[in-house]
Amino acid sequence: MFELLGDKMFGCECFCWHKHTDHQYPLPQPQPFFLPSPIPEWPLGQGFGTGKINLGELEVVKITEFERVWSCSLLRGKAEGVTFYKPVGIPDGFFCLGYYCQPNDQPLRGYVLVARERVASSTEVYCDYDSDTDFPALRKPVNYSLIWSTDCGSGCGFFWLPNPPLGYKAMGILVTDTPDEPDVEEVRCVREDLTETCEIMDTILATDANTFQVWTTRPCRRGMFCKGVSVGTFFCCTYFVSENQELEIACLKNLDPSLHAMPNLDQIHALIKHYGATVFFHPNEDCMPSSVQWFFKNGALLYKDGKVNGEPIDYLGSNLPSGGTNDGAFWIDLPRDDNARKNVRNGSLESAELYVHVKPALGGTFTDIVMWIFCPFNGPANLKIGLMNIQMNKIGQHVGDWEHFTLRISNFTGELWQVYFSQHSGGEWVDAFNLEFIEGNKPIVYSSKHGHASFPHPGIYLQGSDKLGIGIRNDTARSKYFVDSSTRYQIVAAEYLGGVVTEPCWLQYMREWGPTIVYDSRSELDKIISLLPLFVRFSVENIFDLFPTELYGEEGPTGPKEKDNWVGDERS
Repeated sequence: MFELLGDKMFGCECFCWHKHTDHQYPLPQPQPFFLPSPIPEWPLGQGFGTGKINLGELEVVKITEFERVWSCSLLRGKAEGVTFYKPVGIPDGFFCLGYYCQPNDQPLRGYVLVARERVASSTEVYCDYDSDTDFPALRKPVNYSLIWSTDCGSGCGFFWLPNPPLGYKAMGILVTDTPDEPDVEEVRCVREDLTETCEIMDTILATDANTFQVWTTRPCRRGMFCKGVSVGTFFCCTYFVSENQELEIACLKNLDPSLHAMPNLDQIHALIKHYGATVFFHPNEDCMPSSVQWFFKNGALLYKDGKVNGEPIDYLGSNLPSGGTNDGAFWIDLPRDDNARKNVRNGSLESAELYVHVKPALGGTFTDIVMWIFCPFNGPANLKIGLMNIQMNKIGQHVGDWEHFTLRISNFTGELWQVYFSQHSGGEWVDAFNLEFIEGNKPIVYSSKHGHASFPHPGIYLQGSDKLGIGIRNDTARSKYFVDSSTRYQIVAAEYLGGVVTEPCWLQYMREWGPTIVYDSRSELDKIISLLPLFVRFSVENIFDLFPTELYGEEGPTGPKEKDNWVGDERS
């Protein structure tokens, strides 16, 4: 058995393993994660789910089997520590690009890509680089630079940066448990024109004084038309790195314009049938979703700036202005009749369906299945101030509410990798091992009361200041009200398939789905402040600072195509 001990050397915090008595235990080692049910055999296609992806001059394979190299417990607040791994089971002809690292308090479920050079056929055309180059796509490093080392005995960790030949880039870091420099045959560097820049993402490991840090990485440019491919390796250094700083390692670039690893239409339907989430609404929800067609059929009106009366909307949305930008010239509102208005505000769960946008992610090595849900009305907010909970009358409400979540699928295997939960102006990616599942591999999405933000688990989520206990409550719970997106969905866009998917008319409407109404939020807030004990009262200005800005009036949201994530990556 081993124990991790500390020491100082060369200004760095140095740690190593030492033999210890049998009643002591080593750091816990992560166990592999598997989805609740086996992955099915997907319908026939081109390159989706085949285990290999063509990036142009390179072909890559995802490796998920690892051999532990070194473990330590330097992560602040994480006694379980972290472990560094070497990929194993690399197919013949493929080469390692770097090692993998992850915290020990989560299941072992990472990957690194390994690569080999392809021989292009006479009909293949690659873009964005000089195709006449005589330099190979992959080359051995010249040697290695020692980035950081515990250097205090057998069993310690040594971190090595490959020094690439001129015109090449390193893709990752190597770790050894001896001070011997790794063999140059251990890894390959990639020709620079086949790479893109990457940036740091999540901190995996940090010493107390930040003299040494380890991060996950991702391509700097991400989105539907971006070509950067995450290699799955990590970056580490002994100096400060800003969030958008160019690193000494790079990611790969997909130069295959055909995106052959993306799923075809039959495979998309199979993926949704297998992974389509069940969306649960709060048991006290009174602003339910509906289909867009139900919203139009039940009296939604289109208004034009300068005109008093609204115009009924065709159930297909064919009379909505198409294209352009959100210039304020048009907006949608509820029916004017009080009974019809109340009916539409309540929504129609029976008619609700998910509107699906399918797009490439991370250079076409993943597929994002973005599922949009429409609610005719966003209800007023529930305010939390310490132990007090106050239901607002107007603050937070608006006509028309578009929310979404995203399933990220690995194109190597068709495995669900992550789910993005959209939460008002932000959101979070959640790994598959932290999801709740229902009926096999279908995740659960919890929609918050009135606000309809998406969350991975039931409970109360505070939008504001957790430290002060002041903000807007997002209450989520399982109930009898739900929509099963694996059966109730409509694919509305998949640009990479060409004209295979016909986009509905309403998707081209770029203006707001509700009117803009500005009202005096101060009167409601003054009433709240008057209820507070004297010793916890804040000035009105400070109260305003703690609340999300969208709560100070009503403004209908724009539709899915006007959102940043339609073309770009999710906010996280």
